[in-house]
Amino acid sequence: MEQPIVSSPNSLPDIVAGPIVRHVTPNEVSIWLITTAQNTYSLLLKSQSGTLFDDQLNAEQCQQIPVGKHAFVTMLHVHFTDPLPTQTRLFYDITLTREEHSQSLSALIPTLCYQNESLPSFTVPSSLEHVFHGSCRKPHHDSKDGLLILDQRIQDSLQDKSAMPDLLMMSGDQVYTDDVAGPMLQAIHQVIDLLGLFHEELDSSVIDNSQSLIDHEHSYYKRPMLLPDDDATETFYKTFFKAKSKPIFTSVNANNHLIAFNEVIAMYCLVWSDALWPLIAFDSSKVAPQFTARFTQEQGIIEDFVAGLHKVRRALAHVPVYMIFDDHDITDDWNLTRGWEEAAYGHPFGKRIIGNALAGYWLCQGWGNQPNVMAPLTASCKSHFSEAGISHHNQLVDTLLDWSEWHYHLNTEPKFIVLDTRTHRWRSESDVGKPSGLMDWEALSELQQELIDQPSVIMVSAAPIFGVKLIEVIQRIFTFFGKALMVDAENWMAHKGTASVILNIFRNPKTPKHFVILSGDVHYSFIYDITLRFKRNTPRITQITCSGIKNTFPDALITWFDRLNHILYHRRSPLNWFTRRRNMKITPRIPTHNTFGSLHNGSGIGELIVKQQGALVDGNVLGSDGKVTQFSVKDDKDSQNTPTES
Repeated sequence: MEQPIVSSPNSLPDIVAGPIVRHVTPNEVSIWLITTAQNTYSLLLKSQSGTLFDDQLNAEQCQQIPVGKHAFVTMLHVHFTDPLPTQTRLFYDITLTREEHSQSLSALIPTLCYQNESLPSFTVPSSLEHVFHGSCRKPHHDSKDGLLILDQRIQDSLQDKSAMPDLLMMSGDQVYTDDVAGPMLQAIHQVIDLLGLFHEELDSSVIDNSQSLIDHEHSYYKRPMLLPDDDATETFYKTFFKAKSKPIFTSVNANNHLIAFNEVIAMYCLVWSDALWPLIAFDSSKVAPQFTARFTQEQGIIEDFVAGLHKVRRALAHVPVYMIFDDHDITDDWNLTRGWEEAAYGHPFGKRIIGNALAGYWLCQGWGNQPNVMAPLTASCKSHFSEAGISHHNQLVDTLLDWSEWHYHLNTEPKFIVLDTRTHRWRSESDVGKPSGLMDWEALSELQQELIDQPSVIMVSAAPIFGVKLIEVIQRIFTFFGKALMVDAENWMAHKGTASVILNIFRNPKTPKHFVILSGDVHYSFIYDITLRFKRNTPRITQITCSGIKNTFPDALITWFDRLNHILYHRRSPLNWFTRRRNMKITPRIPTHNTFGSLHNGSGIGELIVKQQGALVDGNVLGSDGKVTQFSVKDDKDSQNTPTES
């Protein structure tokens, strides 16, 4: 198949990604999209009882940032003096006008609405009773996409068959910039040409610019040869880490690691929308012969992924979507250790690659979480983008790396708090190779202030706060021998200071009596109920880990980990005395279809059901294969913890 050449903007769809409903409250609505031209926008918003808003948006309500000749990241953000109704369907339409020619969403995207619906809709949440959540959506993982189940549930709810989700929380690895399939990279390069995405100069690199990157002999499946690895960083790495040869980009699947900013933007267009895929053609002859079989195998998986994207796009247009990064949104092992940071940010090319991925996160994920909070960053960064391209690129990267407000909260019931566990790290002062704490003392202190006097809270942490103890012990052993990067040794208990503070937060009498922790990252799912020992008025903590949306753990390996964890850390095991959670009682819930352990392995989407303001919590995994996995409360006598530990 030959690659299509598309030179005319008239052959491009007006909207190439989105609309995605983002932050909504009774006083504001945010909708994100990427278009192929600058437009004038009008927004219609109405309920069953009448029109709530119908007007053309001004420059403050509609911000458009050019990222290419035919690509504009657009945020519609409208404030309302009269509060919008909550817990009821609000229907919306967006009209795009250019040169006196107007078109609405229904005309531009006929597949955006569900059966018997003429407009897309969403609900403004006030009380959170039905939350969908998940992480780790890798397009070329050989499983179905869990977001297709979200689409089915929304369709069922519109037909009064099930409850409508209050929101979708995507808790990390929404994209994999460090682990990209060959066919996906080929599609990315075609999108760069189609949209005229801006190229950039690349300093301290074996390639001069992003244009030459596309045609470089090592562009496909050989990118580790292009990634930074000069004598200084190689010596630094060998001195302190004694493991892999790459000091920065440590992913074992970095063969197609994204490098340029335009590659990152193109990937977002391709993983959230089907709009550009009809213009993409795969050609295995463009990769080296030794990679042809792999390319062909990945192509089949990608084509299956693409087949469902119109439903994913539809789902994201019908429910408020919130996001937070984890490492693969930027690069594997992002900020894992102090040594990693010193090597990564000390290399200009390495810093640029990280900054480009973070710029993509800001534009396509972070901006929409709370546009008001992000306004200072947007104002600072927006000036770097014009129709001529990106100016002062290094300064843009510095601004993004200095930003400290990626975390956020929603004033719902229960309060919804989303943690940034990547950029506020508690770094080891004694050893550059030790894992950093996921949050530093200042960030944890700020978190505690958010929690004080709240009756209940839903807290999102990309990594589980209470992990599988056997796996944490394995990570600790590797860390002891200086190989933390080999096992991604980042968990809340890996750093003594962070572990102590987060556990003390749960013990504080002024913090909530009912905690729900949503997490992902680990590529398997489980639910723990946690209480404090030796305390009458203990908070009730339920941690629900759901991962991945389109990723899984190796089946044989997770089965053995599950069995060994149960054997070694059963309720009366003395090994429990040596963990940091000895004053907590952790009881796993047992998933259906698992006859022995507490871990569930399979792609899907998590479903959180909250009752009595957080006092009662249920969690399910809605498998991408159509199976529903429920988690039942385990009898106390079978708890994995000793009377004094967890």
